[in-house]
Amino acid sequence: MANSYKMKEFSSTAVITENAVFPSTISINTMNTKCKETEIEDAYDPFQNRKLEHPNSDVRSFANLLKSSLGSGILAMPAAFKNAGTVVGIFGTVILGYICTHCVYLLVKTSQDVSRVTKVPSLGYAETVEAVFATGPQPLRKLSRAMRIFIDWAMAFTILGACAVYVILIEESVKQIVDHFYPDSGITTTMYCLMFLVPILIFTQIKNLKYIAPFSGFANVLLVLTFLICLYYICSEFPSFDSQPMSVEIGKLPLFIGTVIFAMEGIGVVLPVENTMAKPQHFLGCPGVLNITMAIVVLLYMVMGILGYLRYGDKAEGSITINLPTQEIPALMAKVFIVLAIFFTYVLQFYVPMEIVWRNTKEKVSQKYHNHAQAIIRAFFAALTVVAAASLPKLEQVIGLEGAFFYSFLGLVAPSLMEIIFCWDRGLGKYNYILIKDSILAIFGMFVLVTGVMQSIKEIIRTNG
Repeated sequence: MANSYKMKEFSSTAVITENAVFPSTISINTMNTKCKETEIEDAYDPFQNRKLEHPNSDVRSFANLLKSSLGSGILAMPAAFKNAGTVVGIFGTVILGYICTHCVYLLVKTSQDVSRVTKVPSLGYAETVEAVFATGPQPLRKLSRAMRIFIDWAMAFTILGACAVYVILIEESVKQIVDHFYPDSGITTTMYCLMFLVPILIFTQIKNLKYIAPFSGFANVLLVLTFLICLYYICSEFPSFDSQPMSVEIGKLPLFIGTVIFAMEGIGVVLPVENTMAKPQHFLGCPGVLNITMAIVVLLYMVMGILGYLRYGDKAEGSITINLPTQEIPALMAKVFIVLAIFFTYVLQFYVPMEIVWRNTKEKVSQKYHNHAQAIIRAFFAALTVVAAASLPKLEQVIGLEGAFFYSFLGLVAPSLMEIIFCWDRGLGKYNYILIKDSILAIFGMFVLVTGVMQSIKEIIRTNG
């Protein structure tokens, strides 16, 4: 396309940057994968070799990262706190925020370092993984291409999982509104999902981002208005701090961790933001764009979580908008706003995994059937998200499952393992502290993945049994 469009996600997913192209575009074949000597690595500065038509300032990069991290996920924080308690929830959010920030740091730092080795200006998530394996220990190099494809598909299904969460949120919100005005409608969850399938199939057939991108600003305005209305209701009848337990049974903690990671993790966003900065060296460090942004994100998520939990307690739903009284006009407006905002968010988010899927499948399709193949692929995966939403209708449980299964791997495990692989032949630090630290992070990520998935499945079975 002639114009440049930028798409930002609303919960923790990837973005499209330059010329509406998903950032995983550089082939490993263009990289210098044999160059490992320190003096050669230091001689190449990827920052000086980036040619950007419209580079972003530090302030704009901060705004982009903040906007991408602050989305509908914040509305799930009260539900996260009910699986932790007040004090455990506060400290848990801060600790998880630090861990997520550090893992993002590992990803960006490793990407910058491997860019120096391979002599390319910038890399996306998937190419970073490929380059790390291609320049890492000899036995792992043959896996580089396979790992890129694996990460590509993992990212695609992560975003598709988030799209399924969006469908559930839309369904629950619309159901509340309809049941308020027509309490005997008799429309089931499955019927609602089938009704949403038609507009979803229509809008997801849009393949040109320039027709989709304008909805991003409108969705952002609706999300801000929804957030303000929620704060109004939360603070209108604010109970004392000791009205809710400081901690709950430890078996619920994996659901808390999964939900917080889902809401907070933006591992697919950071590299596109860093890659388009005028001064990318300002992204990391102290204070740095990343640290400032994540400090604000953690603070806002913690405040929303504790305030919403104190207000609604164990009745807190997967989105705080569902707790608002439908019979009141401001609350009804918030529910309508969130339906529209999340629908447009779905359409925007859906563009990213379809770019990934098509990039990995188009070579197997004859050129003359490309348009038909893309239409079928888009329809199939759109229908898949709706089927998943109809099968797993409890919003907070699906959020916990999505966060534990996908985001814990891409956000915690993968960045930790990448730094270990990259530093294996280049030095693991004094007393091998890099190996020890990253191994602990990777083990924690796997713990979150296994326990979070198990607990979420148990809750889904218990609720639907």
